[in-house]
Amino acid sequence: MPNLLLKCSGPAADGCIQKVTPESAGWGYVGFEVYLLKPGMTLTQDTADNEVCLVFVTGKGSVKTNDGDFPHIGERMNLFDRTKPYSVYVPPKNAFTVTADTDLELAVCKAPATGKYPSRLIGPDDVNVAHRGKGFNQRYVQNILDDQAMAESLLVVEVFTDEGNTSSYPSHKHDTDNIPNETYLEETYYHRFDPPQGWAMQRIYDDSRSIDECVAPYDRDVVMTPKGYHPVATVAGYDNYYLNVMAGPTKLWKFTWEPDHAWINTDAYPRKK
Repeated sequence: MPNLLLKCSGPAADGCIQKVTPESAGWGYVGFEVYLLKPGMTLTQDTADNEVCLVFVTGKGSVKTNDGDFPHIGERMNLFDRTKPYSVYVPPKNAFTVTADTDLELAVCKAPATGKYPSRLIGPDDVNVAHRGKGFNQRYVQNILDDQAMAESLLVVEVFTDEGNTSSYPSHKHDTDNIPNETYLEETYYHRFDPPQGWAMQRIYDDSRSIDECVAPYDRDVVMTPKGYHPVATVAGYDNYYLNVMAGPTKLWKFTWEPDHAWINTDAYPRKK
């Protein structure tokens, strides 16, 4: 099995600091890349057989596709202001060019598709938000592409978790194609921290413990979750952001709680001291 923790490297000449392909990950659906572009730099790619979601993590820029022009978008300069992002959806058999107006942190999220939808802007008004959890299990979620959005495979979501809280918890999994109870979805986590020297703990494990790994992602590291449960725990002093990309044979987010920890969702938690 490939290493589940991908350390940030570079940036390369084209600005790339992270790159996951189905081939490198040993799975079939999710591709994920991150670029740090300086003002005036461009990134051009063909989408081939993939749909693509371009997420402006921070910074401003312009996007052109074969069927769309989205000039001077983006307004989030400080990620941990928790403002909603700008993104652009690009279909397969297309191409895009991104030109940075400012320093631009760009995530390129990919999954197989056939071409049902045209290029479009996903603006802040298109992003729905939710507060989840209670006690020390709280997080703030910004859905860029949920399972009701116009995309064929991609699910893309941002999650902010305050210091000392858990996230992607109680432990849950989505590694079995068992609709309507559970869907098979591969997933990447792109981590950021405030302050940036921070880190978190993430565990990836299944019921049989055929996979059972604990990793410590730092700023701009990627964690791959090919199967099993995958909770994240923040540490004191550091707020955590992660960008999730999920994809599988069915664009539907259905998961199974780990039975031992499902009680965290009930009125029994938080426990009285």
